[in-house]
Amino acid sequence: MKVGIDGVLLGVWADVHNADAILDIGTGTGLIALMLAQRSSARIDAIDIDADAVTQANENIQKSPWARRIQVSEVELQRYVLKTENRYDLIVSNPPYFVNSTKAPVENRNKARHTDTLTHKELLDNALTLLKPTGRICIILPVNEGLMSVEYADTIGLHCTKQVVVFPKPGAVAKRLLLEFSPQFIACVNSEIVIESDVRHEYSPEFTALAKDYYLKL
Repeated sequence: MKVGIDGVLLGVWADVHNADAILDIGTGTGLIALMLAQRSSARIDAIDIDADAVTQANENIQKSPWARRIQVSEVELQRYVLKTENRYDLIVSNPPYFVNSTKAPVENRNKARHTDTLTHKELLDNALTLLKPTGRICIILPVNEGLMSVEYADTIGLHCTKQVVVFPKPGAVAKRLLLEFSPQFIACVNSEIVIESDVRHEYSPEFTALAKDYYLKL
């Protein structure tokens, strides 16, 4: 699996302050879990429904300095919420986001990118169950799906506390939303970030400042 900008953005942006227990839903390669381990001293549980992804995540994590703090499990969120007693300070997810769209020929890509196995409503419902009262949920979604998730979250008692509009380059249409939710009501902080500069394949100063610790060359 390739490392995508979405996962990097979420991994560097999610607030790990006072997070002792973190859950990464749909961990894939383990990228986000590893980034959060590097940024915190938390115990991290990472789950995925794809066996190959779990194998790859475990391989990556075992080669890292944070292997003792990260546990990867092959399990779907809907089943995990029924079997665990763990509650989390921070829950993160770079979830499937295609709805009713053409499938790829490779099944594991479909699981990673389409909402057939985990809708955004199910993600928020189950994440809320696993969240501590003072915890927070951080996700990244395309703009339309993100706005719909903000509306739905409000109906289940989750308040959007941070929203970052992500632009691929200056003057382009926004492609993603970084969203933070909490059961606690806090006025939402809105901001923007541009990924690339005016020069093609050159990252913007704000993205470079945010992600420089995680790239060999940036």
